[in-house]
Amino acid sequence: MTNKQELKILFSFKEIEATVNRLAEQIRKDYYDKNPVIISILKGSFVFTADLVRRLDFPMEVEFVRLASYGKGQTSSGKIIVKQGLHFPIKNRNILIVEDIIDTGYTLSFLIDYLKKREPLSIKLCALADKPSRRQVPIAIDYLGFTVPNKFIVGYGIDYSEKYRYLPDICVLE
Repeated sequence: MTNKQELKILFSFKEIEATVNRLAEQIRKDYYDKNPVIISILKGSFVFTADLVRRLDFPMEVEFVRLASYGKGQTSSGKIIVKQGLHFPIKNRNILIVEDIIDTGYTLSFLIDYLKKREPLSIKLCALADKPSRRQVPIAIDYLGFTVPNKFIVGYGIDYSEKYRYLPDICVLE
């Protein structure tokens, strides 16, 4: 990328806020009495997860995993690395994975397999954004915020080489 990168707003903060409210309402209906474990995938989903859990008014636990597949580029390497795994057992627990964006599906497929080995009661997925045009591995999304075009997006926690996470909007990086 050159130093003359342009940002174009794809979804404003107000649109994001309305979407997070909608997702929270859907999740509340399914998990209100289940005391789920919310598993947030770092680093990209931390802003989304924070906003989402503040809107959920029921008991839950929050756990973080850190996986890597992008490195410093814009394209997934396809090789997933666990940088931070789970810190407590999830056997017989209801799991809700919270992800910022689903691209090829490799990361989520890897994480779901990783979690299934720990024998949870259920696993569902909440994604802020989905880029289906890049999908290589089928992924079932239970709660979806936005479908995005085949463009590189940043903002609202989503980065490019650790930049742009601070933006309140989701923008296309051109």
